[in-house]
Amino acid sequence: MKFGIVLKLFLLTTTLCLLITGSIYIGQTIFFKQYYANRKVNELKSSIKSFEKQYLKSNGDVQTIQQLEQDFYRAQNTWITTLDHNGNMKTANDFYVEIKIGTIKNTNEIIKIPLYHLLKEDDLLQDTPPISKGDIVDVKTIDKNNISIPFYLYVVQRDSYWINQSMWKNIDNSFQVDNEPYVIKEKLDLSTKYNEGIHQLKGTVQNVRIPDRNDVSSIIYSNSLFMDRINEFQTNLFMDKQNQYETFKTLDYEQNGIKYKLFIDPIKDENGETNYIFSMASLQPVDEAVRMVKDYFVYMIAFVLLLTILASIYYSIKIAKPLLRINDTTRKIAHLDFSERIEYHSKDEIGDLSQNINLLSNTLHSHITQLQQDIEKEKQLENTRKEFISGVSHELKTPLSIMKSCISILKDGVASHKKDYYFEAMEKEVDKMDLLIVDMLELAKYQSGTYKMKMEPFFIDKIIDHVCNQLSLEIEKKELTVHKDLATIEVFANQHRIEQVITNYITNAIRYTPVHKNIYISTTIEDDQVEVCVENKGTHIPNDQLDKVWERFYRGDTSRQRSEGSTGLGLAISKNILELHGAQYGVVNTSDGVLFYFTLNKNS
Repeated sequence: MKFGIVLKLFLLTTTLCLLITGSIYIGQTIFFKQYYANRKVNELKSSIKSFEKQYLKSNGDVQTIQQLEQDFYRAQNTWITTLDHNGNMKTANDFYVEIKIGTIKNTNEIIKIPLYHLLKEDDLLQDTPPISKGDIVDVKTIDKNNISIPFYLYVVQRDSYWINQSMWKNIDNSFQVDNEPYVIKEKLDLSTKYNEGIHQLKGTVQNVRIPDRNDVSSIIYSNSLFMDRINEFQTNLFMDKQNQYETFKTLDYEQNGIKYKLFIDPIKDENGETNYIFSMASLQPVDEAVRMVKDYFVYMIAFVLLLTILASIYYSIKIAKPLLRINDTTRKIAHLDFSERIEYHSKDEIGDLSQNINLLSNTLHSHITQLQQDIEKEKQLENTRKEFISGVSHELKTPLSIMKSCISILKDGVASHKKDYYFEAMEKEVDKMDLLIVDMLELAKYQSGTYKMKMEPFFIDKIIDHVCNQLSLEIEKKELTVHKDLATIEVFANQHRIEQVITNYITNAIRYTPVHKNIYISTTIEDDQVEVCVENKGTHIPNDQLDKVWERFYRGDTSRQRSEGSTGLGLAISKNILELHGAQYGVVNTSDGVLFYFTLNKNS
């Protein structure tokens, strides 16, 4: 099956565009997520290191650290905070409760408990404060390595309690507590079950600090997911997992199908204690972008197909159409038809190809035409040679026969008294053969197609007068009257050959004009042409033989013998000379005679 170039270009363009689109789609949906994650992780690592330097310069100033955290969030859209060696937030000085341990009379010990692990955003949105000064509370803590972390807070007056769920789950796993995390307060009496590590304390609330919801610094508390991750980190530290955070860590986390990156950067403060920079970044934007890309590529593929169709139309007009035209033209050139030309003139390779094919066509046409002309000339020369041999053979039979007869008579000695007569007869026949051969050679020369006329200006009236003077004896012999009506005009032709034509015309007129009759010679001017006419009075030429008078050896009067001196080649020679001049010529019957004419170009 043969496919056209337009279809091939269409398929190629479609395949290429779809491959590019598919590659981009695969790259954006598969590799782009990984690229985005790696790029964001590297950028955040660099930003966290920069944050670390600024944090160390703050010398522990809480307001400065809060400002650094807020600036980092605005710049990177990523949560960040600083934690002490126990995992507590160093900037949480606006979200805590102070509790006096023991009875109201016993004021020896006051403890400060952070509330961001216990109270959530929903608790803060209540109409009445979840906890206030003077409330009696139960507090449960877990102690390990001289560290005491509260994980349970119960307000007696309000019958409300809060549990640090992350800590509780680890306690449940470590101490194998049978109770569920959300048990009511009566069931959560671990101090009776575990007399080591877990303590239950009672006390009175002395002071409560809950951040203002409109305060910028309190935004971090509203992110429960981030606070839960901080809580888990603190629990891991408490459960003897500090060693895994001795170097910069990047952890993966997923919640509700959304992926996050956790960054933990351990640093030493001015006291030599290990603090932590804790940050969490969401990878949700890239997931949303990938989903949008999948929807976007539906329209992208439709656009690619439209673009392919437009490209195919462009190919058809600008590339395929000229190539098809070139193909048709070259096919015609292959069949020697050089009439077609490629009319495409763009300044590119196809335009150059079109012009080169046109040049090739012209060159081939010129050479083939020249070759055909050479072949035709060769045929014409061959025909001329054949006709020359045939003509000479035919025309020489009669004089040779006469000469043979005379020689036989002289040899036999018959009529010896007429010896001079026979010698004279043979001499005349030799002269006739000589004239015949000269005329035949001259005619063959003109008919060969290789003879070139040398043109020059001359006065035609002078040539006619000169010819008439040369033929005056023959004119006087037949007692003819020549009437001349000649204009003094200069023509552009070959003087010698035109003189030969005029001689043949006048000689022919003398030969066929009866005795005592008239010959009329005239010249007329029409535009840039000069017409020469020679009319003789006498017998008409039959109309069916008017065109034959130009043929070789034609004689209108068959009764005339060769003894009158005619070879029958004069008009044939004149015809070839006039054709070499590109002149018009002819013969017509007049009212009482025959008129021969020809035209020449007037010298400008």
